[in-house]
Amino acid sequence: MVKATATVHGAVSLVNAIANQKGATLGISLRVEATVETSPGKGITIQSENKSLSSRLINKTIEKIVSKKELDENKITISLSSEIPTGYGLKSSSAISSAIALACAKIFKPKWTDQQILLAGVDASIESKVSITGAYDDACSCYYGGFNVTDNAKKRRIHFEKAPLNLIAVIFIPKNRKRGNLKKLKVLSSVFENAWKLAEEAKYWEAMNINGLATASILNSDPKIITELIEKGALGASVSGNGPAIAAITKKENESAIKKIFSTLEGNIIISKVNNKKAEIHEVQS
Repeated sequence: MVKATATVHGAVSLVNAIANQKGATLGISLRVEATVETSPGKGITIQSENKSLSSRLINKTIEKIVSKKELDENKITISLSSEIPTGYGLKSSSAISSAIALACAKIFKPKWTDQQILLAGVDASIESKVSITGAYDDACSCYYGGFNVTDNAKKRRIHFEKAPLNLIAVIFIPKNRKRGNLKKLKVLSSVFENAWKLAEEAKYWEAMNINGLATASILNSDPKIITELIEKGALGASVSGNGPAIAAITKKENESAIKKIFSTLEGNIIISKVNNKKAEIHEVQS
């Protein structure tokens, strides 16, 4: 019996990648922990409190790393715990697939590089139809932390740096989970291209605010909220991913002013620090 536990964090969007396959993200400290345990037998068992997790994504991720022969000889039990709400644009599926990939690789492919582990989760996301672009931008910030600006089509990180530690993300989780029509994001592809170029030059907040106004107008949120958040001290504010969560990045002293804007809406507020910590393996027992 072998057991490995991996921790990976969530992220928020700075630039949505759907229009142009180019994205930018920032790591936040909400965590996912995945424990992979092998024992004699065969089959995959998933243990999690979250019933809305995609077992397809989890199985696909495992298949990318564990050979068919090894799958026939090992019963694999996956235990998951996550602080990231699922289905709100906070990168829970990227964090989950990365954590499972990292723990599986530790046991079955110990020589794999970070990039190989990352791509296993990204490819599994595309194949299980959890993500349109494979969410390479999301996976990078979940796995490496900090700011990541990526070309998802080429699966390349174009720019990366650690985030200032005095920042927090104030995240609004709306009660209404309705998302807008994602295909319409392509209508504003030149706007997203401009936002991405700003992110590439490390002008993250300008990029995030442009992205925020553009995505809010398409994805069922009110762009006025983005403006109000900036007015109250948000450095950057945007719908995260495809929503419906809205994230505002700010300094600690503006937390209550930002919360006040969100408190007029129906839903919950989560406060998270930004995260620069790379994904890690805690324990390996054999």
